[in-house]
Amino acid sequence: MTVLVDEPRWPAHGRLWAHLVSDDNLDELHAFARSHDVPARAFDLDHYDVPEELVPRLIAAGAQHVDGKELVRRLIASGLRIPARDRR
Repeated sequence: MTVLVDEPRWPAHGRLWAHLVSDDNLDELHAFARSHDVPARAFDLDHYDVPEELVPRLIAAGAQHVDGKELVRRLIASGLRIPARDRR
């Protein structure tokens, strides 16, 4: 499994946010997130929203830093992507 994190570029709540995903397995993604203090409430069906200040620590812990297009491409290829139409 590879855990991926993209650039923090989505503004909300006075900060920028990135996405943390797996290209293989949600259970391992959840374990990675838990082990690096990403709260469960940050999970949004196929990814975690993570604040900008957490990104360097996630990369140091082994998350692969990719751009947003690559992150989405690999998430779709994994079969784990939840399309926007199914998020309601």
